[in-house]
Amino acid sequence: MDFYKKTIWISGAASGMGKAVALALAPEQTTLILSDRDTEGLKETTKKATKKGAHVVPITLDMSDSKAIYKSAEDVIAKGYKINALYHFAGISQRSLVSETPIENDRKIMEINFFGVVALTKAILPHMIENNGGQLAAASSLVGKFGFPYRSAYSASKHALHGFFESVLTENYKHNIRISMLIGGRIHTNISKFAIDKSGKEHGQMDPGQANGISPEKAAKQILRGLRKEKLEIPVGGKELLILKIKRFFPNWHSKLVRKINPM
Repeated sequence: MDFYKKTIWISGAASGMGKAVALALAPEQTTLILSDRDTEGLKETTKKATKKGAHVVPITLDMSDSKAIYKSAEDVIAKGYKINALYHFAGISQRSLVSETPIENDRKIMEINFFGVVALTKAILPHMIENNGGQLAAASSLVGKFGFPYRSAYSASKHALHGFFESVLTENYKHNIRISMLIGGRIHTNISKFAIDKSGKEHGQMDPGQANGISPEKAAKQILRGLRKEKLEIPVGGKELLILKIKRFFPNWHSKLVRKINPM
């Protein structure tokens, strides 16, 4: 993947990894279609990316609103933009036990993390196929590879993304569609602050894992390095990524280890 002068849609671009990736791509003279529900944060990313050399199209977009997602995609395509890549970073996490989490919370998380991503992908995929291919990437997580305490719905939503995008790839590889799953570890973003608790309210504090994680800027470098190589899975983080190998080669030990980790 050569980013130079490409048109790239990035969701969740107002903060965190989405913002960092957008700013890292800006010097490539890219056209960046940036979406997020946080209008003010989106304005800041737009301003900074523009200064770095990008042409930016900001779109305020709620990933739980499928109709708005399809409408936004139609509008962008109607304006003549040829979308070369779509990178999904928008999402919401969770901090509550399975036994105390109302089903409404599970549905909310799945609506944003899974169905919103699916909707935007389906809205853009035919356009990419018509234009001889493109690159799709989605932010998963370490807990998209295994279950973890207090993250049941979040983990399930990320697991679901793997199944969905593997199917997209098998169906569309012949159309030059390429897929990358971003396996995020501990990254210093606000995802834990905005995670919802059992009552559906924001968790409101940063977990030690995020507080001690790598910066979004370092994460962006890892992500773009992997995207350039069109890697199917791109681990993003620090030493904690070792747990992926433990899961693969020592599953019983991994299960015991996860039960002992402080999830908060």
